[in-house]
Amino acid sequence: MAIFATLPGLNLFSSPPSNPRLPSPSDPTPKPSTPIPIPRYPKPLKSQKSITKRPPNESTTTTSPAFKTFHRRTKYYKPVSDGVISSEGDRSVIIGESGVSYLLPGAPFEFQFSYSETPKVKPLAIREPAFLPFTPPTMPRPWTGKAPLKKSKKNIPLFDSFNPPPVGMKGVKQVEMPGPFPLGRFPKEGMTREEILGERLTREEVRMLVKPHLSHNRQVNLGRDGLTHNMLELIHEHWKRQRICKVRCRGVPTVDMDNVCYHLEEKTGGKIIHRVGGVLYLFRGRNYNYRTRPQYPVMLWKPATPVYPKLIQEAPEGLTKFEAANMIKKGKNLLPICKLAKNGIYMTLVKDVRDAFEGSPLVKIDCRGMHASDYKKIGAKLKELVPCVLLSFDDEQILTWRGKEWKSMYPEAPPSVSVSNHSNDSASLNSGELYSANERLVPELEISSPKFLSRWKRAIESSKALLLDEIELGPDELLEKVEAFAVTLQAAEHSYPALIVSSGESAGILNTDNEDGSETLSDDDDEDDSEYGYGDQDYSFEELESSIPKGSLPVDVIVEQLTLE
Repeated sequence: MAIFATLPGLNLFSSPPSNPRLPSPSDPTPKPSTPIPIPRYPKPLKSQKSITKRPPNESTTTTSPAFKTFHRRTKYYKPVSDGVISSEGDRSVIIGESGVSYLLPGAPFEFQFSYSETPKVKPLAIREPAFLPFTPPTMPRPWTGKAPLKKSKKNIPLFDSFNPPPVGMKGVKQVEMPGPFPLGRFPKEGMTREEILGERLTREEVRMLVKPHLSHNRQVNLGRDGLTHNMLELIHEHWKRQRICKVRCRGVPTVDMDNVCYHLEEKTGGKIIHRVGGVLYLFRGRNYNYRTRPQYPVMLWKPATPVYPKLIQEAPEGLTKFEAANMIKKGKNLLPICKLAKNGIYMTLVKDVRDAFEGSPLVKIDCRGMHASDYKKIGAKLKELVPCVLLSFDDEQILTWRGKEWKSMYPEAPPSVSVSNHSNDSASLNSGELYSANERLVPELEISSPKFLSRWKRAIESSKALLLDEIELGPDELLEKVEAFAVTLQAAEHSYPALIVSSGESAGILNTDNEDGSETLSDDDDEDDSEYGYGDQDYSFEELESSIPKGSLPVDVIVEQLTLE
């Protein structure tokens, strides 16, 4: 480096030479123009619709609040109390025990967005201004956001249930006539629910109505919102052409199917004649007339959900914050009793939770993959139906506690017979005989319930219970007797032809002893039907097979061996 520094005319820290290809800033020569000039397009002309000006006296804002659109993520929050919170003449918005409802003049009941999935807790506040989600009464037609369509040139024929179109008419789908009616009966006009339903259906009529719809996919799908208001009109559209409306339920409403069935029958006026899992078959009635059906206005949008009290509290019922935190910590290591699938059928969930509480005070349900609102609604239903205390929704899992006031479903049976030996001799009881308490060698009896004692005696006489003659038995001897009795009982239960008996002591029996294998129903079966006589809803539509003759089952061989011994 020292040698390079001594060379003349060499400067190591001099600036590099300038690039002759780049023009210097002091160069007076002008910049070359672009080879292809950028075209300038003329501005687009305004259409005639946009050029037209509005009259100066016309207001740009609409007077009806139905035309206003409110954002769902708005921070609108208004506390409410019971009673009318908004009214427009005879139309009003009401806060009551069933949440937010809408009252219209001439309505048979208060309208709601959802009838079956509304919490039974009064809301604290609303998230949007209170106005009715129906068409304003001043509008000539329902508002759809579009211009009205031109009048169709086709003349669409109108018809109803009492005046169906002739068979084979073009442009008309198959329409079922009113009924079914017994021989010699005719349809009649009915206004009340009982008059429209008519006489109760027989089992043969129920089978005839339901069997064609078992494999059809023409149905009403009932989802997480349950029975909504617009489904009422949809069900009547199904009833316009067929007597049965098939309703398929999935998701949250299936936790409490009885509630769904109640609201379906209450709001539509029909009758559920068959029910399989989450599928319901709704009958319109013998005297249903589409022309005189109740007509409901259609909701144009879904109202915002009100603000309800929190499901999970920091200090739940009967617990402190420290105890609740410890329970939540223990629940993280707890195995879930089941995993709920998305849009599944949860009919046995309440029973599963009650059974799980018999062995553990904490129960966890796995809800991974479900929507947050779904498993929160399920938790609210469990809190009401089980009942239980909700502790956490963390990690998409429902953690519940059975509470301090929990009582077992299987309480210990009261002692109906207490043995007190007054002497050294062994006491014995003979089946079917009860000795008095004054005899010296007979134990003293304390009857807690006559009904319980009568069932006990009946079980002994029918060989469904075992009465030991020897009171003092060792564990091995007692186990041998119980095992032998269990085998005998199983053989006795399964070696006889089965009979299908409906509920009630005087119920009819569906016999299969006919020569042609056909079913016959006794006359007494009509006494145990439901309110309108549609009978037991859980029965098969397939023909019953002939019963197995006695002696052909494997258990009959065991019975013969026991009788020989």
